[in-house]
Amino acid sequence: MYWIALSPNLENERLAWSWWALRFTPRVAWVEETLLLEASSSLRLFGGRRGLLELLLSSPDDLGAATWAVGPTSLVALALLRCKQRDVPAPRPWPESLPLDLLSAALPHVALLERTGIRTWGQLRALPRGGLSRRFGAGLLAALDAAFGERPEQYAWEVLPEVFDMNVELASLATTAPDLMLAAEHLLRRLQQWLQARNRGVLALELEWTLDLRRLNGVRLPPKEQLQVRTAQPTQEMAHLRRLVREHLDRASLAAPANHLRLRSIETLPWAGATTSLLPQDRVEGERLHQLVERLSVRLGEECVLVPQAQEDHRPESKQAWVAARGHEATACADADALYPTWLLPQPVKLKMKGETPCFGGPLRRLARMYRVETSWWDASGPALRDYFIARSPQAGLVWVYRERPPNLAQDLAASGQFDWYLQGLYA
Repeated sequence: MYWIALSPNLENERLAWSWWALRFTPRVAWVEETLLLEASSSLRLFGGRRGLLELLLSSPDDLGAATWAVGPTSLVALALLRCKQRDVPAPRPWPESLPLDLLSAALPHVALLERTGIRTWGQLRALPRGGLSRRFGAGLLAALDAAFGERPEQYAWEVLPEVFDMNVELASLATTAPDLMLAAEHLLRRLQQWLQARNRGVLALELEWTLDLRRLNGVRLPPKEQLQVRTAQPTQEMAHLRRLVREHLDRASLAAPANHLRLRSIETLPWAGATTSLLPQDRVEGERLHQLVERLSVRLGEECVLVPQAQEDHRPESKQAWVAARGHEATACADADALYPTWLLPQPVKLKMKGETPCFGGPLRRLARMYRVETSWWDASGPALRDYFIARSPQAGLVWVYRERPPNLAQDLAASGQFDWYLQGLYA
């Protein structure tokens, strides 16, 4: 067995230390203000005893430092830690030579035992077991057996909650939403520890602040206000979430000063890890595209950041729709039989005719073969019957035009004598 005893310097970060330790082993427990870890089953995953201990002690800066000791049992590790805290050397060999006052179960009986000449764990263990149990209770005997590795050590192991939900009191009243950012960064660091320990990535979270006033200018206020932050892909990276939260808070307003801030995870997914490539050209540094899109959507408004979405329609103007980029991926429309222009007009423009020749900056000269579209027969406005051509304009260069065929072609041509022509796109 390999036990680690930690004594964090910050007592108010007990929960954070638990979550940090759970990254390395599931057997974590608080005993007498000391964090105990049994990590024998995790040693190969973290490079052995030295590697695991280095990673454990390289905790985030906001957790502070911790005094530590290791031992073959939890009570030995705890005793060695107390020696460090008292700045006294631990007598060897241990556990036989350890003083009685380092064993919590023996503390009520230390004075009596020392008067009988019993001062170490080994001397206490040498006494008759029956008499020791009757005189000092079975708890002391059980603690001795556990300290010498002859009895299983059982503790109330720390368990991560299913949902991250943490509330902190602000150091001072926040009068504007950006004033909440300092507390939000603290909560985001705790969220990252929770995500790493549970091996999950967050998709959506909620910030909730408690208002310090119940009424303002005679108007009754809600007790709390909230805002939600969402990302397109699950992440454990707090840099992106921190930027998103800052963008949201910069545009939010408080109805009254706030005194508490709460962060809650709304949606998480199992974390598959970050996929990387062995090719140098694929290891692109900097912000990812979806992260940039999400940040700009918050800053500029979702209606200002759009992506094309493919539609099931053969009419060029209806083959795609522009939707908000957040929560959607761009899908391109491709057609192997049509040389679509680089610029499609929002609405087709009816062309003037010179005889039977359409004109746009002069008479158009058709260059490519006809591309026919017959669709939308289900629409109330009637079917779309079009023949598309690439043509050259004396002034505009290459253009994309079509002639519209009436549903009753013979009758309409006899009445008008020609087709209606429309300009729908331009080539760069």
